[in-house]
Amino acid sequence: MKETLGELGESELLRRLSRFAPPGQLSDDSAALESDPRPIVVNTDVLVDGIHFSDVSTKPSDVGWRAVAANLSDLAASGAISVDGITVALVAPGETPWCWVEGVYTGLRAALDAYGGVILGGDCSKGSQRLLSITALGRLGPLRLHRGDAKPGDILVTSGPHGLSRLGLAILQNDQALHGIDLPDALRTAAVNQHQRPIPRLAALQDLLNCKPESLPWRAGGTDSSDGLLAAIQGLCSSSECGAVLDEKLLPHSNDWPSGKLWNRWCLAGGEDFELVLSLPEAWAQRWFDRQPQSRQIGWITAEKNMIRWRHSRQLIDTEGFDHFRTTPTV
Repeated sequence: MKETLGELGESELLRRLSRFAPPGQLSDDSAALESDPRPIVVNTDVLVDGIHFSDVSTKPSDVGWRAVAANLSDLAASGAISVDGITVALVAPGETPWCWVEGVYTGLRAALDAYGGVILGGDCSKGSQRLLSITALGRLGPLRLHRGDAKPGDILVTSGPHGLSRLGLAILQNDQALHGIDLPDALRTAAVNQHQRPIPRLAALQDLLNCKPESLPWRAGGTDSSDGLLAAIQGLCSSSECGAVLDEKLLPHSNDWPSGKLWNRWCLAGGEDFELVLSLPEAWAQRWFDRQPQSRQIGWITAEKNMIRWRHSRQLIDTEGFDHFRTTPTV
């Protein structure tokens, strides 16, 4: 018989959760951060059962890992070079098994051990639906990345391939769209790993900082592709009052990626790939390509406000047409 949260009670739950944080960290209602001249970057992200995870496709430890990765990806996309830690708000029904919560916190701790930071504190509450809200705190480096800092003439780049997380979800759900399609084992493995254990691109950001040409100012547009590659590009264009041209031949597919409309759609709008999407001066972009083998050029920033086109046909890309793909259930 599995122990439930209702059987444990709040005090025992907090006592058990305290082992995932530094000694004494959860003994008080607040946490103090050490003084640091670098600005603090803060991000909050929420994962909801039935929307962002489910028992069918996501193990408890993967729920915890993905919660951290999503937040640290946003920190990296803002220019944070180190992570202080996270606070965790957990809401769950009383009948939730303790082993599920233990698995989630094991995943949280594993991701923090891999990329930096500790559990600083948080809160727990009974509720009708499982929900995990993470607030992450990091320290800004020399480059503050904003969506609004893209400039016409910049190169549009991304830190890695897209569509893998969406493919991984389809594999885990035994999606009928994959029936009859022979996918290489390496692609299947990479896709499932990307969905279950995404990597926040803090190392890629550090490479970007290390390779800036001395003659250039600290200016670049940036975001991440948590909501999909096309949504990230649209965010850059909207905030910067610019446009973009994408090259069909430069779509950032993974190796052995199949061709066709479905596969291009998953690449453009599958979501949850958590790659950096940047607008860089050409000289800086070229240096980053040399240091970051997975990085790709995908297009250019233009002066045509809020217009995203294909390079060769000049046809407008219907970004609204991709919204329903972004809201496809991820469970």
